[in-house]
Amino acid sequence: MRAFMVEKYGDATTVRAAEVPDPQVGPDDVLVKIHAAGVNPLDIRIRNGDFKLFMPYRLPLVLGNDLAGTVVRVGPSVTRFTVGDEVYARPDKDRIGTFAELLAVHQDDLAAKPATLTMTEAASLPLVALTAWQALAERAHVQPGQKVLIHAGAGGLGSITVQLAKALGAHVATTVSTANVDLAKELGADEVIDYRTQDFATLLDGYDVVLDSLGGENLAKSLRVLKPGGTAISVAGPPDPDFARELGTNPVLRLAMTALSFKTRRQAKRLGVTYSFLFMKASGDQLRELTPLIDTGKIRPVIDRVFPFDQTLQAMEYVEKGRAKAGKVVVAMT
Repeated sequence: MRAFMVEKYGDATTVRAAEVPDPQVGPDDVLVKIHAAGVNPLDIRIRNGDFKLFMPYRLPLVLGNDLAGTVVRVGPSVTRFTVGDEVYARPDKDRIGTFAELLAVHQDDLAAKPATLTMTEAASLPLVALTAWQALAERAHVQPGQKVLIHAGAGGLGSITVQLAKALGAHVATTVSTANVDLAKELGADEVIDYRTQDFATLLDGYDVVLDSLGGENLAKSLRVLKPGGTAISVAGPPDPDFARELGTNPVLRLAMTALSFKTRRQAKRLGVTYSFLFMKASGDQLRELTPLIDTGKIRPVIDRVFPFDQTLQAMEYVEKGRAKAGKVVVAMT
């Protein structure tokens, strides 16, 4: 089968199209013929080796973290799916590889595709929708009436998180560029901050939750808009000790992660708030919880551009250079 794979890390990192063997299908696996795959900043970071300390992928490695497609084979222990089912998934972090014609996915990580979406639309959702769910519903336990700030609210993650926060009954603020102010309002944001002309840290106060996807100074400022007891959840900030424990890393790596996040955690403690690093997990069950929100229109995909599968490298470059104006980039089989 055809696939796009990274061959080595570092300055000479190479990603190329290749013919690779079809996946092996285990007892609990579902073999999916991929119709479309989402492109995420995570793909760029994996290509660059940013996570190789705690995700030691063996190279060469097929990239890709989102898929929508059709079941073509099931393992003997599979009970949830049959051949011909339309499905979508974010495969487990140890079994990525959606930039390919086929992928074997554990049945626990897979869900039926939302009936109202095309394959291309469905492929744009799993990673960002699961991240949003795990941040707001699972970790922050957002309740109706709470105040939630979501950065980059027109981006792939932000556009879905804004909609989920509204579906959970929150008052939502978001930061976007001037060109995306109207889109953020359409997605349901109650307060829209144009980061080109406004400083969210001087305009917002008393928030229960912040979802940060930018890190750095943006994260530091975000801590200051929280009320005492509030929570800042970051997908771009430094890993924290809880994440190290969750991964089961060795003591040296745990110590390194503790040191990396020390300054941020100390600042949070002084402000009476909490800092939490999130690296999302695959979950078919959580996708099934999200599907009714999608099929009733409470969450809708936002897609910036669709590339043909043969142009996967161009799609990655498009994402890496920040050319996407709003929403997700997807590659589709033709």
